Amino acid sequence: MRYNEKELQALSRQPAEMAAELGMRGPKKGSGESGPGRDTGSGVPRRLVKLVVNFLFYFRTDEAEPVGALLLERCKVTREEPGTFSISFVEDPERKYHFECSSEEQCQEWMEALRRASYEFMRRSLIFYRNEIRKVTGKDPLEQFGISEEARFQLSGLQA
Repeated sequence: MRYNEKELQALSRQPAEMAAELGMRGPKKGSGESGPGRDTGSGVPRRLVKLVVNFLFYFRTDEAEPVGALLLERCKVTREEPGTFSISFVEDPERKYHFECSSEEQCQEWMEALRRASYEFMRRSLIFYRNEIRKVTGKDPLEQFGISEEARFQLSGLQA
């Protein structure tokens, strides 16, 4: 995926689906994530974390520009210890980003939101609901928009 820094900064300023100050540790491989930030008491720096569409932006708590962003595609959200979760990517499963929440409830909310944020999840949901509407009404709800049965939203081998 190609993007530039100005586009990402503009996207980071958009309204967030979720936002909170969480403890965040980047991958161990000299990621530079141990920089300044308010500490949780457990040695994990605090970051303002914002979910915007399928990007997870993270900011130092005293800065307006993001420190970085994670594109939430081909990733796995995993429950770690109580109140913590991690994000890893298919291409490099050992490279994990760890997050500490203030409560177990907050942790569950973040994990669910992150799992729903990917394009693949949205595409599968569209296909599912398209097929459910077709079962009930007998009509394809996307037909009026000129989107055919062979449209790019279809997944090979997926049957309703």
